[in-house]
Amino acid sequence: MFGIADYGAFVAAIVLFLAIPGPGNLALITSTSKGGIRGGLAATLGVIAGDQVLMWAAVAGVAALLSTYPAAFHAVQWLGAAYLAWLGFKMLTAKPGAQPILNIEPRHYFKQAALITLLNPKAIVFYMAFFPLFVDPARHQGLLTFGVMAATVAALTFAYGLIAVLLTHHLAERMRANPTVGRVLEKVAGVFLIGFGIKLAISK
Repeated sequence: MFGIADYGAFVAAIVLFLAIPGPGNLALITSTSKGGIRGGLAATLGVIAGDQVLMWAAVAGVAALLSTYPAAFHAVQWLGAAYLAWLGFKMLTAKPGAQPILNIEPRHYFKQAALITLLNPKAIVFYMAFFPLFVDPARHQGLLTFGVMAATVAALTFAYGLIAVLLTHHLAERMRANPTVGRVLEKVAGVFLIGFGIKLAISK
C-alpha cells in the first residue's frame, strides 16, 4: 500500500510506540491537568510536530549522519536527559501557588511537548532505525510513501492524544476540589521526569 511493506504492522508498531510510558505521555497528562482540554490538545499537537520533524529528518539522511558520528547521537541523549531532569527539578521545587512549570497558555504547552519529543532518544531511535524497515524498496513511491506514513503517524497520535486528554481531564475535574492531591501529583511527575532524564543519560 503506497510503497509501505506492511501497513497493518506499521500501524500496530506506531500504536505500541504511543502506548509505551514515556516523557511524551507524561507531557500530555501534565498539560491536561494544568491547562484542561485546550492545554492537552496543544501538547498533543506539539508531540505531532516533534514527530514530523524527526520523521522527515530521518528521511533526509540524519540517520546516516548519526550512524557515522555516534558522538552526535550521544550529544542528543545528554541534551534530552538534561532538559527532562531540569523540568523535573523545577516541578519538585515549585512552591504552592507558584506559576506552573507548564504555562497555562496553549502555545507554551505546544512548545514544551514538541521539545520533549524532539529530545527523546526513544523517538529518535524509532524513526531513524525502525521507520525505514516499513518501506518496500520494490514499490516505493518516493515522497508519496513517506507522506502517507507521516499522515498515518499524525492521525494515530492525534487520536491517542485526544483519548488521553479526555480521560485525564475527567479525572482532573474530580481532583481539583483537593489541591493537595494536585501538588502531590506534580511532585510525582517531577520525580518521573528526573528518572527519565537519568535513564536517558545512562542508556547506550
